Amino acid sequence: MKPTGRFKGYTMIAFRKDLVSGLIVGVIAIPLGMAFAIASGVKPEYGIYTTIVAGILISLLGGSKFQIGGPTGAFIPVLLAIVLQYGYENLLIAGFLAGILLVLMGIFRLGTLIRFIPKPVTIGFTAGIAIIIFSGQIANFLGLRDIAKHEDFFSNMKEIAIHLPTFNGYSILTACICLVILLLCSRFTPKIPGALIGLIVSSVVATLLFNGEVATIASTFGPIPNTLPHFQWPSLTWEKIEMMLIPACIIAMLGGVESLLSALVADEMTGTRHNSNRELIGQGIANMVTPLFGGIPATGAIARTATNI
Repeated sequence: MKPTGRFKGYTMIAFRKDLVSGLIVGVIAIPLGMAFAIASGVKPEYGIYTTIVAGILISLLGGSKFQIGGPTGAFIPVLLAIVLQYGYENLLIAGFLAGILLVLMGIFRLGTLIRFIPKPVTIGFTAGIAIIIFSGQIANFLGLRDIAKHEDFFSNMKEIAIHLPTFNGYSILTACICLVILLLCSRFTPKIPGALIGLIVSSVVATLLFNGEVATIASTFGPIPNTLPHFQWPSLTWEKIEMMLIPACIIAMLGGVESLLSALVADEMTGTRHNSNRELIGQGIANMVTPLFGGIPATGAIARTATNI
């Protein structure tokens, strides 16, 4: 493959800009990674591991100058279904196999096929993700207790309706504060990351005024480990490979499409051009390495990439 020329003409001025951008995106990516991990049915620390390991490898080995990788909302319904059906350990195997498939897709130059995906498909794909994320956060927004997760949309909505009497007013108020800040920042100060400001302000308000009344990561999932993830080779057997091959194909196809769509968005915003096959190979290597440290599947993230730009 031809080199991307990523570091051609790179200067200290560009490095300083990248440093500031990396700090902002990193601060946003950590809680976002935990949130996506929780929504996918796994522990929040696995989202942090994914954000760190996959984020570094995708940026180093991918085909876009601006792409930021990590756990994303598009993966939530797929990963949650795999966790509920096969368990977390088998999810790691599926992610590893998906990484191999993505590398093969890049080697055989399948990245160019992204141009043939109809626009209505991508719009429907994005809108579907939005609905799934929105519906998945209703219970947290309302502070509902004892919510069981299901694989299908209507069962989850029924679960929320049944538990509506358990709503928490303090949780609703905290969520509304964050939501209002997000909307105001996007309207009046688009250059300031509203997600970061909303996260800080709502957290401070909840800590100072509603201490003990609003569920936190620690109270819900226990303390986050303060150590680096340990390397662990997955227990691969031919039986497990056969069982997880179809989920791996789904992860690989979804990850490849979302990553290349994110790279296209970055191209439109910056006037550059990414290398789609190199991007697939970088994504594949990242998804092969990340499960070895307990991380979940990752892909290019449109929101974090746009924030980076």
